[in-house]
Amino acid sequence: MGSTGTFHLKRVYAPPAAEDGVRVLVDGLWPRGLSKDKAKVDLWLKEIAPSTALRQWFNHDPERWDAFRRKYEHELKDNEALDELSKLVRQGRVTLLFAARDEHYNNAVVLEQLLRSRR
Repeated sequence: MGSTGTFHLKRVYAPPAAEDGVRVLVDGLWPRGLSKDKAKVDLWLKEIAPSTALRQWFNHDPERWDAFRRKYEHELKDNEALDELSKLVRQGRVTLLFAARDEHYNNAVVLEQLLRSRR
């Protein structure tokens, strides 16, 4: 990863850890049943989440994954929050937090791929 920061993905329900660095929630909705104290979120980037319409259409259906990824990347094209997130990653360790049960098909995975491609 060179001299730039590092990042990884983690469910927001998993216990916080010292190695998480800056904990950034990348969902548009606050995680159900989780207090702000317990979540230990440093930054909630609601603006980087998929639109409500896209999130509801996708509904974590693996068969819609490729289309979701393309549509979400299109939504992120001029999103200033993505630039903010990129700057944070360059500064140090960042953990992208998401609430979805499915760890393979969610918006944080798309963000991870985009951030890696920007390096």
